[in-house]
Amino acid sequence: MSCFCASFRRPARSITMSRWLVFWIALTFLVRTTYCGKRDERKEKPEWAKKDIRDYNDVDLERLYDQWEEDEEPLEEDELPEHLRKPPKLDLSGVDLSDPENLLKITKKGKTLMSFVSVSGNPSRDELEEITKLWQSSLMNNHIQADRFIVDDRRAIFMFKDGSQAWDAKDFLVEQKQCNEVVIENKRDRKSVV
Repeated sequence: MSCFCASFRRPARSITMSRWLVFWIALTFLVRTTYCGKRDERKEKPEWAKKDIRDYNDVDLERLYDQWEEDEEPLEEDELPEHLRKPPKLDLSGVDLSDPENLLKITKKGKTLMSFVSVSGNPSRDELEEITKLWQSSLMNNHIQADRFIVDDRRAIFMFKDGSQAWDAKDFLVEQKQCNEVVIENKRDRKSVV
């Protein structure tokens, strides 16, 4: 009989471990309900929040978006859209102010800028695609990052994330055999005829 009862007895170490386990589970539950609980449900919802979602107008959706964003952490400077970033400080001390192109280069640094490029002759759409792709890869090889978009049968847009690079790209593009003109900031630069 004593052998039978001894087999059902738990060792003392197992009892203390199970008590610790129960203690930690209870503590976790208590902390979770205290700090992660829902907001007070007794608060009355505003009138716009009681509407059916299909009846929301633009103002209601804007309020809903503001409510969604109120607990968000602000984005870091480099994650902000360009129009919300602080503009870089301009150092005009070492710049030749008599050259407007240099001044534009400095003021467009870090800003997106587009240039329009016209191709000479009458290329097909595929030829235009190949020509501008070649120019884009040449610019990339020169560490000038540009995105390319075909506008029509003779024109393309080159978009520069760093606008100061657009003038270096313009100098390269104007020298190309098939380039007719480059327009940056409403200033046309045509290929010089020799």
